[in-house]
Amino acid sequence: MRAEFQPGWKWSNDIGAAHGMAICDRHHFGYIESGTLAVRMQNGTELEATAGDVVDIPPGHDAWVVGDAPVVLIDFGGLDSK
Repeated sequence: MRAEFQPGWKWSNDIGAAHGMAICDRHHFGYIESGTLAVRMQNGTELEATAGDVVDIPPGHDAWVVGDAPVVLIDFGGLDSK
């Protein structure tokens, strides 16, 4: 899946709130094609991934765009259903 997130996007505000969820319960394994994505896990651990990075983000996280550039994520692991 190719996903593009615009500056100001935050998972908990833009997706989670509409579904009554504070955190994403999906596993994401992918490639950051452009931009910078910040991720905070439930335990408080944070990371930033930028263009060219491969990411492996387990369930239980929030994420948001950092800066003024859109984030393009090629996600190979976030489409499985529970």
